[in-house]
This record gives sequence, C-alpha cells and structure tokens, in this order.
Amino acid sequence: MKRKYFAYPYIVWMILFIVAPMLFIFFYSVNVGGAWTIAKAWGTLSDAGKWNILWTSVVMAFKTTLICLLLGYPIAYILSNMKKTVAGFISVLFFVPMWMNFVLRTYAWQAILEYFLPGLLGMKDGTLTGTESAVLMVLVYNFLPFMIMPLYNTLAKLDKSLLEAARDLGANSVITFIKVVLPLSVPGIVSGITMVFIPAITAFTVPALIGNGKYYLYGNEIELAFKTLSGQGDYAVGSTLSIILLICVVVSTLIMNYFDKDQKEGGQMW
Repeated sequence: MKRKYFAYPYIVWMILFIVAPMLFIFFYSVNVGGAWTIAKAWGTLSDAGKWNILWTSVVMAFKTTLICLLLGYPIAYILSNMKKTVAGFISVLFFVPMWMNFVLRTYAWQAILEYFLPGLLGMKDGTLTGTESAVLMVLVYNFLPFMIMPLYNTLAKLDKSLLEAARDLGANSVITFIKVVLPLSVPGIVSGITMVFIPAITAFTVPALIGNGKYYLYGNEIELAFKTLSGQGDYAVGSTLSIILLICVVVSTLIMNYFDKDQKEGGQMW
C-alpha cells in the first residue's frame, strides 16, 4: 500500500468538517430566504458598530497575548535552566488545569468572581464579573500555558555552549540574554503568540460567562446574530460576521508565518 493512501482519511475529515462548513457559511451569507442577495452582507459590512466590536476583540486579544508573553517568557526561561526532572514536575503544575474542560474552568472562575472574592472582600451584593479586567484576567489564565509550552521547548533546546562562548568573550548576563538567548528564542515567541492571539480573538465562552451580559466580544456578536430574528436567527448576518473573522484569523496566521520563516533554522543571532 502506498503511503499516500494513509492521507485519505485526513482528506475526508477536512472536507466534511472544514471545507463543507465553510461552504455553508458562504452560502448563507448571500442566500436569504432562498433568494440570492448581498443586501444583508453589505448591510453588515457597512455597520460601524460591528467593526467597533471587532476592533475591541483585536485589542483584547493583543492585551491577552502581551500579558501572556510578559508572564510566560520569564517562567519558561527559569524552567529551561532547571534540572529536567524538576522542570518537568513544575511544568505539569501549569498544564494540569488544561486537562479540565475549558468551559468548566471558566465556570469555576465565574463562581470565584461572583461569590468567593466579593465575599472575601466584604462586597455586599457585588460581583467582579462584567468588566474588561475580569474578562482579560480569565483569558490570560486560560491561554498562559499555550505561551509557556512553545517558549520552554525552544529555550530548553538552546545550545549552552553559545552562552558559555558569550561569557568567555566578556558579555555579562544581560548582554548574553539580549544578543544570544532572545534572538534564538524568536521561533518560540512567534509560536506562542500564534497559539494565544488566534484563540483569543475568537474567544466566545469567557466573555459570555465572565462578561455577564455587560461586556462581550466579536464571538458573542456572532452568536447574537444567529439567535435574533424572532429566535430563528439571522443567518446572513451571522455568516458574514463569521467570514470577516475568518479573514482576520487567516491574515494573522500569515503575518505570524512571515515572522517565523527562520523557525526551521532555530532562529538567528543578531
């Protein structure tokens, strides 16, 4: 049996669960009640409110990614300089929450922010949900392991002899980090940004539960579009919004791939 035959199940899977749904989305964006029209799609594209929500989602994804990077890089760097057994044990502590369902973790944070912390702080009839800060905090919590993992894998594989050579040439710890460690860890940084930014921009569960109906993002706007129109859903608007989000995700991925073009070489020093 030729090796190419092993790819057939994957091709069938892609057609059924990736290509077909995309075709349905494009179909419903220009088909309203059985009639072909771009009126709904054009109306959605002309709605400034929809673009404002998309921009809010992009900014939120950027903040989430930046905080995850600022927190995740030092953690990954420290772990990479530990013994593998110790680093492996500590890494498990970071990834254990990921074994629990994403929605369940978010529900747990909802209970913490609505009942536990307000009660601990003595807030009567108060809640910490429904704010941008609460949504941002839970997003960072959920996506931080996705930043640490690629950073740790990259930093742990760095050739230690390069660090020794930099020290032998008179570079102190700061210069060694800036000139050697940081450039060589760029592939891990780009991978981490990709793994955090893309899911964050499409976030739906966290703003739905933690936003408490007061703060929501683009994914929630798509949900509202499908649930409007007397409960039947405005599929044309929802599909158009989905296409816009899909384009944003593709553009973001292409940008990340452009900056990650030297990943196969393991990064380059300045």
